[in-house]
Amino acid sequence: MKLTKKGHACVRIEKDEQTLVIDPGTFSEEDAAVGADAILVTHEHFDHFNEERLRTALDDNPGAQIWTLHSVAHHISAAFPGRVNTIGEGDTFSAAGFDIEVHGQLHAVIHPDIPRITNVGYLLDGALFHPGDALTVPAGRRVDTLMLPVHAPWNKFAEILDYVRAVGPRRAIDIHDALLSDVAHTVYGRMLGPEGPGTEGAEHLRLTPGESVTL
Repeated sequence: MKLTKKGHACVRIEKDEQTLVIDPGTFSEEDAAVGADAILVTHEHFDHFNEERLRTALDDNPGAQIWTLHSVAHHISAAFPGRVNTIGEGDTFSAAGFDIEVHGQLHAVIHPDIPRITNVGYLLDGALFHPGDALTVPAGRRVDTLMLPVHAPWNKFAEILDYVRAVGPRRAIDIHDALLSDVAHTVYGRMLGPEGPGTEGAEHLRLTPGESVTL
C-alpha cells in the first residue's frame, strides 16, 4: 500500500487502485479527500472532521462512502442517504479493498473540566493503525505501522514514547503535528530516534504533507 501524509492528522492510503482517506479535517488540504473511495473519521473535532471536505469528496465520487461515529454521521447522513455508515468499537467492515477493525471508545483527556467525547481508531488489514485522538492499543494485534499523534493539548512526550513501546510497531509515522514548528520537529525526531530513550526497535518517520511512503 502507498501512504501519503496530508495536513495534520489526515492520511491518504492507496492499494489496488482504490483510495482510502482518514480524518480530512480543517488543518488538511481542501482536496484531501477528493477522489477517495472510502473515508474514515475518528471523531468530531474540527481538525479531524470538516463537513465541507466530506461533502466535496462525496460529490466528486458518487460511489464514495464514509464510516464514522454517530457524533459525526448525524451531521451529514441526511444529505447522502445510504452512504454514511455508523460504526463503533468492535465493528469490522471492508472499504476500498481494506479489511478494517474499529478499536477504542473515548477521546483522550484534555482536562478534567472538559467532557470527553467519543473517538475510535482504525486498524487496516491488520497492519496500519490510526488512533485518532487517543492512545489506544489494539488488543491482541501486532501493528506494523502506527500513525503516531505526536502533539496535542492532551498529550506529553513521555506518553507518546510509552505508547509506541506499548503498541510495538515496526515503524511509527507522525501525525497530529500541525501545531509544531520546524524546531519542534527536530526535537521530536531526536527524542524518537536513536539519540532518544528508545522506541524498542520501532523506526520513526516524519513525512511532510504530500510526501509518500510505500508500506
